[in-house]
Amino acid sequence: MLKKLQKKQISLIAGVGLCAFLAGAMVSAPQIGKTLEQWLKLNKSQPEQVSEANKAQSVVFPLVSQSLPERAEKLAAIAQNGNSPDRERARYLLASDYIERTQGKKALSLLEGLEKDYPILAPYILLKQAQAQDMLGENGKASDIRQKVLKLYPKEAAAVKAMYLIAQPKLQDTAIAQFPSHPLTWEIIYKRLKENPNQPKLRLILAQYASNQPGIVGVLDLLGKQPILKPEEWEIVGTAYWDNNQFAKATAAYAKAPKTPRSLYRIGRGLQIAKDKEKAIATYKQLVQQFPTAKETGTALLRLAEIAPSKDAISYLNQVITKFPEQASTALVQKAKTLAALKDNKSAGEAWQLLLAKYSNSDEAAEYRWKIAQEKAKVKDYTGAWQWAEPITTNNPNSILAPRAGFWVGKWATALGKQQEAQTAYSQVLSQFPQSYYAWRAATILGLNVGNFNNVRDMNPEVISLLRPVPTAGSETFKELYLLGQDRDAWLQWEAEFLNKAQPTVAEQFTEGLMQLTKGENLLGINTISKLEDRETPQDQADYQTLSKQVTYWQARYPFPYLKEIEKWSTERKLNPLLVTALMRQESRFEAKVKSPVGATGLMQVMPATAQWIAPQIKLDFKKVNLENANDNIMLGTWYLDHTHQQYSNNSLLAIASYNAGPGNVSKWLQTIAKQDPDEFVEAIPFDETKNYVRQVFGNYWNYLRLYNPEISALVAKYSAAHPKSPTR
Repeated sequence: MLKKLQKKQISLIAGVGLCAFLAGAMVSAPQIGKTLEQWLKLNKSQPEQVSEANKAQSVVFPLVSQSLPERAEKLAAIAQNGNSPDRERARYLLASDYIERTQGKKALSLLEGLEKDYPILAPYILLKQAQAQDMLGENGKASDIRQKVLKLYPKEAAAVKAMYLIAQPKLQDTAIAQFPSHPLTWEIIYKRLKENPNQPKLRLILAQYASNQPGIVGVLDLLGKQPILKPEEWEIVGTAYWDNNQFAKATAAYAKAPKTPRSLYRIGRGLQIAKDKEKAIATYKQLVQQFPTAKETGTALLRLAEIAPSKDAISYLNQVITKFPEQASTALVQKAKTLAALKDNKSAGEAWQLLLAKYSNSDEAAEYRWKIAQEKAKVKDYTGAWQWAEPITTNNPNSILAPRAGFWVGKWATALGKQQEAQTAYSQVLSQFPQSYYAWRAATILGLNVGNFNNVRDMNPEVISLLRPVPTAGSETFKELYLLGQDRDAWLQWEAEFLNKAQPTVAEQFTEGLMQLTKGENLLGINTISKLEDRETPQDQADYQTLSKQVTYWQARYPFPYLKEIEKWSTERKLNPLLVTALMRQESRFEAKVKSPVGATGLMQVMPATAQWIAPQIKLDFKKVNLENANDNIMLGTWYLDHTHQQYSNNSLLAIASYNAGPGNVSKWLQTIAKQDPDEFVEAIPFDETKNYVRQVFGNYWNYLRLYNPEISALVAKYSAAHPKSPTR
């Protein structure tokens, strides 16, 4: 057993730039991208690509997360006496800090000549020199330097910044033609559209390259009124609408686009969503006829089975089972349920048996096995439940049910008096599924000091300070800017490079998620990174499996924004800061201004009425409360979380359930659900939303603990090394 975690103040370094995202570790991540030609232009030897290993050797990167005053003296010392390349990094970062403080003269003293010693950032160094000259009133010198950037680095993304600032129409034309994915190019386009709205070609550029940016739907609406668009241009419009969940508008646009499997499927799906059943069926049938082997055709057949009469549905499903093996398991489940509804239980049973026999590795097979296992457990047939659940951990290791099944195998083994088998099952869950809520429950039962429902609020685990990870895609210039905390320039550089937005690689999607987090788009960033596990092609799945073995991936899924406020109010309320962070991640994905349909607001989703009730109890003027303000929201949210803990004798299971469902519901459950086994209690919560909420919050807590606490990280690694095989009876 681990010694008790020290009661230390949480020790985390806050990030800089647009958000406080921190993630990193001493493990290698896949590296994609080539070093830039500019390294060779100045007769410099080709540099070593930045990796997690050589990043760890840098004395500059750890300073990025410190405030400007904190790091100034250290950077100055490195800039004066440090070794290359940290000496050059320190000069650049310190100069950037001086520019941030409008101290142009000090910045120039560090920047002059630096482009020769630090060629990977040469155009950005020149742009900083120009910015410093502007501060000193030397506008002519600033303009000359920007012209130098255009002369020496015309094909680099940094050149767009010079074009934008020089603001000559011909240069802006060049930016539009050569750098359509650069955000400053978008600004140029928006300015031109404001002067002359009737420029569909410019709107098309935004539709193609800026479809995920705010305000794009309005651009698309005006573009859709143009009668002169070509079919391939309508496809761009339709795709942009679809990506923004404007399905009716996308359907109309795709109707004018070339007929491809994707466009036909999306037309049919849009019509189905709009409840235009007959037209949807006709479109799906057109897809089946024109593109009989396309993947979208298999999905269209499944959709047809959803909306067609039962007997016709069976025919469509049989086509999927015969012709589309990747979707056959889904079709078999749908077929079995349809046959059962038709009272053909024999044929339904045969469909279920075929699912288990031929598609045992599918998620659908796992779900069916788990359903039977639960039915067996309900009547206390623990041996039968065990037999049905155990194959899930080996046949379906990527299923969301696998850790749950493995954990309950341990519980049922305990009920049968098989302690050794139970220990083995729990150990396997901890080693094979370390990211799961059930790994935490297994760790608790195994006696590890990771907190339990009745004591987790009082723990205050030590958490290691972190560096940013090395992005898995993008140029070395982009990676250097990102690791130096030059967030705006890093974003501009990345957007200019990231042309494959419609079909990104795994490495590109992960990097895009990192940049969204860096911009403070936490919900979007977490979702972008989390969705990598849904990639479907064999190559993408293999790439995801490689990435998911890196701690940097999981740290990006579980970032640490708003550290100062969490630390402050967790200490004030005597709450485990990781539990507060876990709840906040679940409530809002760290989006400070998000509102629920019922009005719950901000990071901890505080209801205005609840805030009004709390305010006088903490001597606060409610009229001055801003629930979209991080400090106010966390102040009130942690008070309420402390309040729910006090209601239930500091039992965090009940406190977290109450935070979601309200104290009235929890009181009812305590009267009707057995309380002896907390895991049985969680399973018996009658509200699916609250049941999932409890598991997700504590799963979040566990992930923050295992990813950022060095003792627990080491322990989980030991379990993974010691228990590589699946549990056996």
